[in-house]
Amino acid sequence: MTVRISLLLLLGTLLWIPSEAQVIDYARYVVNTLASDSLFGRGYVEDGDKKAAEFIEQEFRRFEVQPLNQSYTQSFEIPVNTFPDSITVKIDHQALTAGKDFHVLPGSPSISGTYEILFIPRDKIFDLNLLRSKIDQSDGKVIVLDDYPDSLMDNTQRNLWVQIQQLLTKHPSIKAAATILLTNEKLTWYGSQIEDANPSLRMLKDVFNPSAKTIELNIKNEFINAYPTQNVYGFIEGDIDSTILFMAHYDHFGMMGQAIFPGANDNASGVAMLLSLAQYYSENKPPYNMVFVAFGAEELGLIGAKHFADNPPFELSKTKFMLNFDISGTGDEGIRVVNGSVYRNQFDQMVALNEEHDLLPQVRIRGSACNSDHCIFDRMGIPGFYIYTLGGIPAYHDVYDRPETLPLTEFEDYFKLLRLFVDEL
Repeated sequence: MTVRISLLLLLGTLLWIPSEAQVIDYARYVVNTLASDSLFGRGYVEDGDKKAAEFIEQEFRRFEVQPLNQSYTQSFEIPVNTFPDSITVKIDHQALTAGKDFHVLPGSPSISGTYEILFIPRDKIFDLNLLRSKIDQSDGKVIVLDDYPDSLMDNTQRNLWVQIQQLLTKHPSIKAAATILLTNEKLTWYGSQIEDANPSLRMLKDVFNPSAKTIELNIKNEFINAYPTQNVYGFIEGDIDSTILFMAHYDHFGMMGQAIFPGANDNASGVAMLLSLAQYYSENKPPYNMVFVAFGAEELGLIGAKHFADNPPFELSKTKFMLNFDISGTGDEGIRVVNGSVYRNQFDQMVALNEEHDLLPQVRIRGSACNSDHCIFDRMGIPGFYIYTLGGIPAYHDVYDRPETLPLTEFEDYFKLLRLFVDEL
């Protein structure tokens, strides 16, 4: 009889632990949903952020994760510059592709028309007298500034290069119709809380012909002073009055005209980890209280995390440890742990668990860094890690960060390591 009961208990325990296929299948489902075109990049066009928040709340409800203070959402407002309409760029009547050939700088205002091109080659950029003369001649024209690789500049030139770009794109005294900055680097987009003075684009050098005469630009922005968005959170009660805080931002850059930035790795994958842990602990009662937060507006400057910290729905001083997941979809080269050197005992514990169970290729240490939502809580003295995966696809802040190319290489082992680590805190 005793043996039979023990076997039943063992079988019951095994049922509570999701299989590898279940973990990966669920993660893939979350990433596919959040990074689908129907969510418009989880930004501030077509209510992409709200659709994403609704999905996360739906999952919390499905797992019977409880609301905090009788709500799953925490509302706040943000200023944001958006590009809701189709964008056209043609050089000598040759159409370019938004997101692949060029990015509109995120703070750009609207522009529409066909303009003469004023090209400034690389070898003339630091001839300030010539540059000033060219700028004076640019009234109603589009300045195209040649690429100047970082490797060719000393520190003085590097600082001057930044100042030149800032002058052309942001200073209201510039009379040029627009500025285009050529680059040999990967196109990387960001969000903006402000509207710049001058229309500006970044363009791949390979698609621009220096002898081109005209450029057609049709770009319409919509600056929104107070866009309503939200954080999404859930709660699982433990037996000990102390909290493990899990976090991941769900927002991304949305749309730039017809170009969608899906954000599969950044950060649908982090939300997949957050929800996978919420599902697991909803079926395996934890000793500590657990709060799961999907932050909005991280990409605009950690705004959702700051709002949460300023208006906490639970007593933050009771946080035992926090874990922030941002970019969780690769892992070919392991993970990096921000704050690992700050909380060395916990880091060493994670490394030991990884080695004991032969999970990730490596667990790399890093010091403090204010590069994701954890930063707001670091400043409050709340202990915790920000973890991201290493290796794999290079797609980041671009139109190529898509679910079909995200491998989720080490997602299952990463999930196992986190469970083991949390259970030993």
